Formats: sequence, C-alpha cells, structure tokens
Amino acid sequence: MTATHDLGTSAPATSDLFRSVFRRHASGVAVITAQGTRPVGFTATSLASVAAEPPLLSFGVGTGSSSWPVLSEAEYVGVHILGEHQRELAATFARSGADRFGPATGWRSGPEGVPVLDGVLAWLVCRVVARIPAGDHRVLIGEVTTGTAAGTGRPLLYHQGRFHALRD
Repeated sequence: MTATHDLGTSAPATSDLFRSVFRRHASGVAVITAQGTRPVGFTATSLASVAAEPPLLSFGVGTGSSSWPVLSEAEYVGVHILGEHQRELAATFARSGADRFGPATGWRSGPEGVPVLDGVLAWLVCRVVARIPAGDHRVLIGEVTTGTAAGTGRPLLYHQGRFHALRD
C-alpha cells in the first residue's frame, strides 16, 4: 500500500510561484569574483557541476547586476565555496551597494588576476567558455584551470531566504 500525499492544487507558472518553489530548495553558497578596472563579485546559489572531463561548472548572473558589466567581458572568474562561518561575507556579496572588497573582506589577487577570497572551504579559477542567454540572466560556463579544496569546515547553505549551517 502506498501513502498518499496532499499535492495541493496547481497554480499557473509565475515568477512568484517559481520563487516560492525555489525557496524550498536548499543550495550551497558560493561567491563569484572577477577583475575589471576594479574587482567585482556576487553571492551565487546557482553553482552547478557540469562535467568532469574537462572540468566545467555553471552559474547564473543577472544582467542587471552591478557585476554583470565586468562578467560580460571577463576571461577568468573566481568561484569560492563558503563555509558556515562566512554568513556575513555571503550577506555582503549579496547586498546591493555594499563595499564588497572593503577592509572587512580578506582577499588577494590570485591566478589570472582573479580576486581570491580568504578563509573559504575551496576556490577555483575558471576560464569562461560560454555565456548563454537565459531570460534576464546569463548562464556562464567555466572551465576550471586551477584551485584548491584545502579549507576546513562545513558548507554554508541557503534556504527559505536565509543562510544556514548544515545539520546532521
């Protein structure tokens, strides 16, 4: 005998329905960085592994974001996996108008001149190989050129519009 679950009534596809559904989807938190005339970066929850050979990943970026003008032309980007101890860093890179590379943010110029953040669980530098139009966003595909997974700790998660620690 199978259990039945109340699936509710369906609703027409709207941006509100879409956001409501994805608030229920927990995701890891990353910060994407790039170097233009100044460093730029943003918090991303859309990071995904695409392929192992060659190593490819993807993430989405809004074309209206302050980072887009640099990302639209950047040859290389940095991808940083945040730890649960980095909620404030995630919030800083998510906040419009924030001084993302100010004194409170530890970072250095890394391979290919990409800004590399301090204290993250892991980071990668990727060569941008595609920018795919997707509504008001672009999906960037990056081929990993270098990085490290030497950080320690547990990942930061995003769920229901807030940052969370992983629980067992």
